[in-house]
Amino acid sequence: MSVDGRVVLDASALLAYLNEEPGAELVKTALEGSVISSVNWLEVIQKMIPLGVTHEDLRRSLPEIEVAGFFEPHAAVAAAMREKTGHLGTSLADRACLAQALVEGVPVLTADRNLARAEVEVEVRLIR
Repeated sequence: MSVDGRVVLDASALLAYLNEEPGAELVKTALEGSVISSVNWLEVIQKMIPLGVTHEDLRRSLPEIEVAGFFEPHAAVAAAMREKTGHLGTSLADRACLAQALVEGVPVLTADRNLARAEVEVEVRLIR
């Protein structure tokens, strides 16, 4: 199975790839041309630092991923999603990911089953 077209990566999907967890192969097929919100990128960095992986290491090993800035339009969309997603326990970073996908008009790739249950106008694809 592979992913066709541009996708927004959730931190959980990228971490699954980096840690060689179930779903990593699917994420690997989506890396070329993928995008991750800078908010989710922060999550990935802070999880990898204790493992001895620096930001520079990540950028060097993942040049094909675009790290997109989180700006006012994203913030407005993410804030508006809180009411529709809060009952699922979504975090600010989860909503940042969904907002990035909505603004870009592309699907999200995630390992987070709760995120897949969000009733927002974004296609959410589970990696496992």
